[in-house]
Amino acid sequence: MTTPARVLRVRDRILPLGARTYVMAILNLTDDSFSGDGVGDDVDAAVRRALSAVEDGADIIDIGGESARADVPAREPREEAQFVAAAIGRISRETGAIISVDTYKAQVADAALSAGAHIVNDISGFKDGAGTATAAAKYGAGLVVNYTFERPKVRPAEPPVYADLIAQHVAFLRQGVAEAERLGVNVEGIIIDPGIAFGKSHDEDLRVLRHLRDFTSLGRPLLVAASRKHFIGSVTGAPSGHREAATVAVTALAIAGGADIVRVHDVASNVQAARIADAIVRGGAGDFAPSRESWPWAAGVEPIPGTTIEHDRD
Repeated sequence: MTTPARVLRVRDRILPLGARTYVMAILNLTDDSFSGDGVGDDVDAAVRRALSAVEDGADIIDIGGESARADVPAREPREEAQFVAAAIGRISRETGAIISVDTYKAQVADAALSAGAHIVNDISGFKDGAGTATAAAKYGAGLVVNYTFERPKVRPAEPPVYADLIAQHVAFLRQGVAEAERLGVNVEGIIIDPGIAFGKSHDEDLRVLRHLRDFTSLGRPLLVAASRKHFIGSVTGAPSGHREAATVAVTALAIAGGADIVRVHDVASNVQAARIADAIVRGGAGDFAPSRESWPWAAGVEPIPGTTIEHDRD
């Protein structure tokens, strides 16, 4: 029996799964992002950033109107919804890209989807209610179900303690997928995210990354959002603006672990990492088989004296 092809359906877009990794570019419409790369309320700058990301190879643009930082106040939902929708409307028209909205607020999700977004990337794990799932179901949109320990903008009084870190994460996401389906989200539009930096120590973030294969048992595309995050600084000592090389390493290893989508700040370098990781992990014999033109001596390269063996052609 032929195994049915795995796909991700987000409104009118269909992304085949398994052949290659999709790169999701981060676009922050704030000036208080931990990574320091937000464009604030400059919609023209947001459009330029989106166009640049698409040119660099991004498949999805993830647009957020509020920082996830717990030390930054939450934005008023109606104001956020209006601003995010205006930006998404322009970016949708001018890029044609698949657009994700990074929000846990139902009002913002609905406005963004009405403006043309295809996916709701909800970091809340439905701990603030499942209004984003209802909005996604209404529009036939995709939905990211993210692991988190606490509600957005709330920092736990005590560090979480896990009896079984991976099993509890998988169970949480399984429950979230079931809830999204119950509310009408097409299962082929549901993405799971193990929530790097959401309710875990840096050591636990690394443990989750070592065990990504356990999450693929849920049968949904796996999104890894680790770009520039604090665990990288813990390992390397690099500040947030100098974590590109380490993020590229995480991207390649996440793909080896089963990631289908990687969410990143630095698009071009991570696209290259994804392509070479895909060739190694997802590729097969013959995908890059040599042709005559691929050999250096067929490309006009001068032989190096003493190193080239000349064959008698007579």
